[in-house]
Amino acid sequence: MAEKTHHEIARDGLWTNNVALVQVLGLCPLLAVSSTVVNGLALGLATLLTLVLSNAVVSMIRNYVTPEIRISVFVMIIAAIVTVIELAMNAYFHELYLILGIFIPLIVTNCSILGRAEAFASKHAVVPAALDGLYMGLGFTAVLVALGALREVLGKGTLFSQAQLMFGDNAQWLTITLVEDYRGFLLAILPPGAFICLGLLIALKNVIDSRRKTKPAPAAHPAAAESAA
Repeated sequence: MAEKTHHEIARDGLWTNNVALVQVLGLCPLLAVSSTVVNGLALGLATLLTLVLSNAVVSMIRNYVTPEIRISVFVMIIAAIVTVIELAMNAYFHELYLILGIFIPLIVTNCSILGRAEAFASKHAVVPAALDGLYMGLGFTAVLVALGALREVLGKGTLFSQAQLMFGDNAQWLTITLVEDYRGFLLAILPPGAFICLGLLIALKNVIDSRRKTKPAPAAHPAAAESAA
């Protein structure tokens, strides 16, 4: 199978085939923990690391696994990687781990991870497979952070609240209070608000794509037109 270029892999993962905005996969953790930027960033990075490692391992063993057992093997690889990440978060980011709770081990059930292992990593070399995991993870993380920022601003009037849970006690200065004495907007924090905000992000992407398609092509340079004639 022909290898994709770096540019094509990056474009697919970040925009054209974005996990959250186009494939609309992984909605359970996406909507459940994206109430703040920090929560979204933490889950996004854990998912990104899982995608990169699982894609790389699947690519390395792709020629040694028979088609009959490949899905089971892929799931075991993903589960092992997620278990290591979960234990590491419990050890080094314990309070943040408690907040994210069950959604860390549930990364195993994220359809996008198994989907990339089956659709891409099992058919390509290690480097392109790892890059595919990297950019798919970055695209997913970007949506988590954007959704978390939107919900946090509307719901709490802050940005980067509880930043110390991820970056240490010295990172408390990162918390930005946008509105003093803000009473909050409960809908933005609740699951219905997450659906609405995600819908707005998907609509924004669709508007940008439609405007790109309808944008007129740049006129040819006169000198180039004369030489072509």
